[in-house]
Amino acid sequence: MWYDRVMSAPRSASIETLCIHAGQPPDPVSGAVMTPIVLATTFAQDGPGVHKGYDYSRAGNPTRTALEQCLAALEGARHAVAFGSGCAATTAVLLTLRSGDHVIVCDDVYGGTFRILDKVLAQFGLQATFLDMTEPRRVAQAMRPNTRLIWMETPSNPMLKVFDIRAIADVARAGGACLAVDNTFATPVLQRPLELGATLSVHSTTKYLNGHSDVIGGAVMTSDDALAERLHFIQKAIGAVPSPFDCYLVLRGIKTLPVRMERHVSSARALAVWLTTRPTVSRVRYPGLSSHEGYDLATRQMKAAGGMISFELKGGLEHARAFLRALRIFACAESLGGVESLAEHPATMTHASLPMEARETLGISDGLIRLSIGLEGLRDLMADLERGFDALS
Repeated sequence: MWYDRVMSAPRSASIETLCIHAGQPPDPVSGAVMTPIVLATTFAQDGPGVHKGYDYSRAGNPTRTALEQCLAALEGARHAVAFGSGCAATTAVLLTLRSGDHVIVCDDVYGGTFRILDKVLAQFGLQATFLDMTEPRRVAQAMRPNTRLIWMETPSNPMLKVFDIRAIADVARAGGACLAVDNTFATPVLQRPLELGATLSVHSTTKYLNGHSDVIGGAVMTSDDALAERLHFIQKAIGAVPSPFDCYLVLRGIKTLPVRMERHVSSARALAVWLTTRPTVSRVRYPGLSSHEGYDLATRQMKAAGGMISFELKGGLEHARAFLRALRIFACAESLGGVESLAEHPATMTHASLPMEARETLGISDGLIRLSIGLEGLRDLMADLERGFDALS
């Protein structure tokens, strides 16, 4: 079977086992238990067009293959395609479409995804409608005869909305479209979109999968054979490939993904509850809180609510700046999902590319703070946030 050739554990194994062994059998040459980093750019052929599966590293590389096989196993997919960044993975998915095709996109979407659609691909005739997907019927109403793709993030960035993957997958299927889910915030440990009906699961491997803030990467997983073949072609054609060393680093990070996610989630849950008690916080957004509008759906769809929190500070931009400047353990930085805790200001950082009117409609106010909860001690993180609140007085 497929897994006998590429894995040292069957695909029915637990995700903890897959993270360590999927696509990573001991090296047949040396017996090394860690996947070798193959830095070669080209590969000797037995004759013209007769090779051992690799001819040029842009088209394929053994270290990248190991990563792709591991990622496919984690998402329960037949295929995975690794890219040089999350934005490259997103762009590759969109490049499977044609000029004049229509895409429905969740309104609360990563600023880089909005930029690709609005500033890059729109000039080539790709049409995009941004809307709130919390009610699947809205998605159904937005479908057009030329709708070919529905794109969602769940939980979304930065408002942490939760969208019904299964229901919207049904809408996509009925309209002859594909559903792509950006699963970066949840990871395959907490949510598996393909099992809920999605066609594609997309990741910035920069974030939780790698988990150490030292690699830029992306990936797309699918069980659609034709779509996977098209994505591999685009990967090769545009050269948006990760380096072998970066693939090795992501594989290294994935080995500890389940235990890291357990700690991310437990600390985030405790901090989210604590933040609701702070007098200068007007609202906390975390899918693990019963006050979250998507709490019931998140409980059904996810194994846990994740490690991201957004909250609203009273006092707007002035207080947000003072709060972030006072932090010592939380770094004021973009990105997320690393072992270190990060705090950022979406309106002026990750989502600055969105027009002000769009940010206001979404609720991305000047007082919104987004936290990526790392692996530091919970008491230390709480004390650091308290330091930020003290700065406001």
